[in-house]
Amino acid sequence: MASWLNNNGVPESGSGLIVSFGEMLIDFVPTVSGVSLAEAPGFLKAPGGAPANVAIAVSRLGGKAAFVGKLGDDEFGHMLAGILDQNGVAGNGINFDQGARTALAFVTLRADGEREFMFYRNPSADMLLRPEELNLELIRSAKVFHYGSISLIVEPCRSAHLKAMEVAKDAGALLSYDPNLRLPLWPSAEEACKQIKSIWDKADIIKVSDVELDFLTGSDKCDDAAALSLWHPNLKLLLVTLGEKGCRYYTKNFHGEVEAFHVKTVDSTGAGDSFVGALLSKIVDDQSILEDEPRLRQVLKFANACGAITTTKKGAIPALPTESEVCSLLKGA
Repeated sequence: MASWLNNNGVPESGSGLIVSFGEMLIDFVPTVSGVSLAEAPGFLKAPGGAPANVAIAVSRLGGKAAFVGKLGDDEFGHMLAGILDQNGVAGNGINFDQGARTALAFVTLRADGEREFMFYRNPSADMLLRPEELNLELIRSAKVFHYGSISLIVEPCRSAHLKAMEVAKDAGALLSYDPNLRLPLWPSAEEACKQIKSIWDKADIIKVSDVELDFLTGSDKCDDAAALSLWHPNLKLLLVTLGEKGCRYYTKNFHGEVEAFHVKTVDSTGAGDSFVGALLSKIVDDQSILEDEPRLRQVLKFANACGAITTTKKGAIPALPTESEVCSLLKGA
């Protein structure tokens, strides 16, 4: 159990808890970059899954994080739960399924560090989380509730996702949404777009990549007009990550761009999750940052640094930086 939880397994009030909901899995990454899965001589076992990556990113930066999801009651599932625990992430929102395996993904790294995925989920345990299995007390204690879209693909996990989101919102949490598009997991591109947008207007913060922006808007122009077409009245911050070009930000009163840090990219896995975790860890206890452009720009510069550092190693979780590593990069810039 995380050291900051009380005897009932929930954080003391005012602890600034960030709860991540969704999938955790194992990525198998080729030991050699720029080859197909069939050509790879071997694979590096790397724990991952976007919501879990965000939780660990938060914890590694000194924040308080919990993970809510379902793993297989198998060696991989218990290994992943152990990794969350080792990284200071509360795991009392985890369920184990005896009838389904922990999800696996084989991730091909192209020569440019970008990824292609092949998933083993038929079904995997994360898809089988039921609403009645949710730790509602933990969810209600969140100041920020973060989630993606993979948990929307099938029932019963979709209903669990909607229930958790509703409970968190009713308890006053800030809702953070990173669609994290993985088209191979969806029945069709049309269904992916429809379901990703089905919960769009619930979120307070939304982060999309430039590729996701193109997909969701049908535009091949990654410009302000395309981004603002995704705006909704309840939104406080819309972010578009641009890889080596940094990120753009949009609020009701201002918008702008923050440059990236240039590093030698080995593997981009987890960079967006590191960015989100950094952002959430900085605003969880002071949401007024979202309305203060100079302070928001400083936070996004920090988040860009976290994302950049994460691309310098293979795998997501092993590459997530500590505060001191980020400060070193910022000082050297």
